[in-house]
Amino acid sequence: MRRFWLIPVLLAALILTSCSNKEYQYFSIATASTGGTYYPIGVGMGNLWTEKLIDQGIRATGQSSAGSVENIDLLQKEEAQLAILQALIGDQAYNGTGIYDSRPYEDLRSMTMLWPNVEHFVLLNSRIKTGTIADIEGRSFSVGPKASGTEQSTLALMEGIGLTTADISPEHLGYDDTISAIRDGRLEGGSLPAGTPVTAITDMYASGVRADVLDVTDEQLEAINRQNNVFFRFEIPKRTYPRKTEDIQTIAQSNFLAVDKKLDEDMVYLLTKTLYENLDTMYEVHKSARAMSLENALEGISVPLHMGAYRYYKEQGLEIPAELIPPEVKDE
Repeated sequence: MRRFWLIPVLLAALILTSCSNKEYQYFSIATASTGGTYYPIGVGMGNLWTEKLIDQGIRATGQSSAGSVENIDLLQKEEAQLAILQALIGDQAYNGTGIYDSRPYEDLRSMTMLWPNVEHFVLLNSRIKTGTIADIEGRSFSVGPKASGTEQSTLALMEGIGLTTADISPEHLGYDDTISAIRDGRLEGGSLPAGTPVTAITDMYASGVRADVLDVTDEQLEAINRQNNVFFRFEIPKRTYPRKTEDIQTIAQSNFLAVDKKLDEDMVYLLTKTLYENLDTMYEVHKSARAMSLENALEGISVPLHMGAYRYYKEQGLEIPAELIPPEVKDE
């Protein structure tokens, strides 16, 4: 008889558990490979939102990916609800230019600027001549994983200084694999754009790999921006990386958090509000997150805001540039 009584009890428990699980709303944040900055910051945001909003049925987590280009695809397929994107890729996707020529993603929306995405062109010391990114010509060089934002920004920089993949021996590796290949002598250099400090590059300097980060001259920056006007001067202070005793003169673009316009307005408002009310937590996740502030929330973004984020920033008294006002506002 006890067995018969146990059956409905167990069934009831299973039903309650199932119902409880269905109450949660899950948010996946598309990032990039684990050796860069996208991944730890995406994971940090997911942990923050889960911790602060789990009582409201919200769980979020960062997922690794090939980077910005794949992240656009994940958003469109609704396989991710949020994504970290390079300004270059976001701008091209929304406007239907570059690799998205005639294929605009008109439903793409922005939530906030996150941090500057700093270009790091690494090359073996024995191959460095001028000390600038022009030195990669003729070298085996990783341009980043295929279909990644790293690949596209690297190709944009190369195009700006008159180089193509025909001028190098291209590889398509993630950040950790790039440094491992340089350390093992299988590769001469690679591109690792990310917020400073980049974990893989910190490891490179700390472990004594005989390689360095190349500079970008003002003339090279000007030439690059004639093709894609989203880059700006960035100086990496000395000692940001172990054993690096000189400043690195490079360039950067903004990284921003993106969503699809179909994501619920109240939900995006809540996520944005929670993020900005807990910036101290984000600052502990990674040094790059310290660039986040309400004053910088819209810096370097060219994709219109999501209505939820727009509402939050209006409440905070931010002046919203015309190009960032959601088209939905104009349609009202």
